Amino acid sequence: MNRRIDVLVVDDDTRVARVNAAYVEKVPGFRVAAEAHSAGEALRRMESLPRPGLVLMDHYLPDHTGIAVVQEMRRRGHDTDVIMVTAARDVRTVQAAMRHGVLHYLVKPFTFAGLRAKLEAYAELRRTLDGGGEAEQREVDRIFRALAAGPETGFPKGHSPITADLVRRALVGAEGALSAQEIADRTGLSRQTAQRYLKLLERTGRATLTLKYGDAGRPEHRYVWAARV
Repeated sequence: MNRRIDVLVVDDDTRVARVNAAYVEKVPGFRVAAEAHSAGEALRRMESLPRPGLVLMDHYLPDHTGIAVVQEMRRRGHDTDVIMVTAARDVRTVQAAMRHGVLHYLVKPFTFAGLRAKLEAYAELRRTLDGGGEAEQREVDRIFRALAAGPETGFPKGHSPITADLVRRALVGAEGALSAQEIADRTGLSRQTAQRYLKLLERTGRATLTLKYGDAGRPEHRYVWAARV
C-alpha cells in the first residue's frame, strides 16, 4: 500500500488512547491522525480533519455511546470505516455495531498482536476494494472474511499464532511465491509444519495457492500472500 491510512483513535481514557495510538503507529501503512476522548470531540475531529480512513471507536464514552457516534457519523454523511475497540461484551451492542456498518469488534483487553492483525486485515481489504472492477465469488468470499482472519482469531486448536505469524512474515517479505520448503528454510520450521500453516492461511484467505509444473511428476505447491493477488 503506497498511501498510509489515517486513523482517529477514540477512547474516554487518555492513557488507553495513547497506548492504542502507539500500537497503531507501530503497524506499517498506518498513522494516527488524532485522538478524541468523548463523543462530541470525536465528531468535531471528524469534521475538522482531512477525511480519516479508519476510526478505532470505544463504546463507553462520557457523553454518548460509541454506537451513537457511529449513527451520527452516518447521518452526517461520513462513510469512514469503523472498528469498535471496547470492553462492551453484550450481544445487543455487538449486534447494533453490525447493523450500523462497523467492520469489526475488538474486545478489551487485547494485545498489540490482536490489533495489528485487524489493521493488517483491514489494509488488505482496502487494497482489494480500491482495485475496483468486478469480483468473482472467490474474491467476494475473500472480501467478506478479510477481517475475520488474524493471529488471535480463527485458528483451530493445535495451531500457534506465533508460528502462523512467522509464516506470514516470510510470505509478506518474499518477492514471489514460496514453497513449503522455502518457508521452512526462512523460518527454521520443519517442512511439514510450514506446509500445515500454509494450508491454514490459504483456507482463511490470507495466502493464495499457485501450482508450478515441472518436467515430470506432481506440480509443486507454492504460496503467495493474498494481498498481492
